[in-house]
Amino acid sequence: MESTNKLGEITEMVCLESDLQDGGMKEVVINHHKILLVRNNGEFTAVGGLCTHYGAPLVKGALVGDRVRCPFHGACFNTKTGDIEEFPGLDCLPKYKVQVEDGKVYVTAAKKMQNKRVKEMSGRAPEVSHTVVLIGGGPASLQCAETLRQNSYGGRIIIVSKDEQLPLDKTKLSKAMNIEIEKILLRQSDFLQQYEIEVWTKMEDGTNQHYDKLLISTGGRARPLQCPGAELENVKLLQNYKDATEIHQISSGKRAVIVGTSFIGMEVAAYLSDKASSVTIIGSSKFPFQSSLGPDIGKMTMQMLEERNVKFYMCNGVAEILGENGMVKEVLLTNGEVLPADIVIVGIGVLPNSDFLKTTSVEINSRNAVVVDELMRTNVPDVFGAGDVVSFPLALVGHKSVNIGHWQLAQAHGYGEGYTDIVFKGSLEERTFLAFYIKDEEVVAAASMNFDPAVARLAEMLLIGKKITKAQAQSDDLSWLQFP
Repeated sequence: MESTNKLGEITEMVCLESDLQDGGMKEVVINHHKILLVRNNGEFTAVGGLCTHYGAPLVKGALVGDRVRCPFHGACFNTKTGDIEEFPGLDCLPKYKVQVEDGKVYVTAAKKMQNKRVKEMSGRAPEVSHTVVLIGGGPASLQCAETLRQNSYGGRIIIVSKDEQLPLDKTKLSKAMNIEIEKILLRQSDFLQQYEIEVWTKMEDGTNQHYDKLLISTGGRARPLQCPGAELENVKLLQNYKDATEIHQISSGKRAVIVGTSFIGMEVAAYLSDKASSVTIIGSSKFPFQSSLGPDIGKMTMQMLEERNVKFYMCNGVAEILGENGMVKEVLLTNGEVLPADIVIVGIGVLPNSDFLKTTSVEINSRNAVVVDELMRTNVPDVFGAGDVVSFPLALVGHKSVNIGHWQLAQAHGYGEGYTDIVFKGSLEERTFLAFYIKDEEVVAAASMNFDPAVARLAEMLLIGKKITKAQAQSDDLSWLQFP
């Protein structure tokens, strides 16, 4: 049954009251839009059914109380309000009216439905002269700017960036290297203008700007290769949109050599596997991801790329890059082998962008990260830090100061500090598995493939301080994970 009222709203019966048990969720469709219906403590609520980050179906995520966690990258949303409560992502979910009559559940939505909702934000107030300057054109600066406007800050907000573009989703650059710039901008220019958030791009001209509060959120840059020939043309780092498009263009039909088995290196290899004439990866360990995810998952990901004709030279390194007329021609490995190459792509980690602070009084640690306290304050009054460039005290590990180069942390300061054992569920061979990482007889982290929503549920449990033992992880009974 469907009805339309004078306000241009559609009301549909989506299920029977008995179809959804307490603590459960169900995906329903109205006007071709997916909606997440939740029943909690006897009350029905409805919000948008797709995560506002990458569009994952939230019904496959983890529901704990009034909060659902996305199965892809962990974004969390309040199921009563639709508000985003944990990142990544910027937008909230739309909220819908729910009524229960005669054992039937009805949802009301606007005819023109949206998958995302922006929190209410203010603009500048003419009488406020206060100025906040945000150094860095990444998600940390943008999130700070939007949070200020969401909390009725009426002063001037200036984002200062060395990049040529507005803040963009750099995580997509290694996955879709020829993507149009408009598709990966975090916010369009008209949005920034609407809420009076200034973005200064290509800022290296010596401009002076007064601030009342300053945020250092300059992120990290790709670590360069230190070997003879590293300066040759077609030795590329993936740092920005221009790098991505150049790598895509140069690699087409050519021999690509990737140095490093980081996530970026592996994603670039996957992307180029059907575009370059050949793709070769050089790694220092026996398997990719060996130190972070363990040898078993590393071996599996290696096999997945080998199936796409990617070749690996592991337990190896680059001794020299050999060129001709200034262009890459060959890569000499530390074991003496020589690989033909038209382009070399380097993915061997990142360095904090803090060099510009070395002549200032801002405290920087031995790893060149900006040191901040639990309120993200540096040692200099009115100067704060956030994102990949900072080292901050993390409550999960006894307030030890840590630096985490991760997209999600740029928006909201998880962390797993090593492990001693891994417990697997499912099958690595079938590529359907759940891995528990153990330290001191407790689960400290997890990874999965085709095993949703296990990791999302585990993340919620760890967040509220619940301790999960190695014995629980080893048990054949995983009912403690509360699978639906």
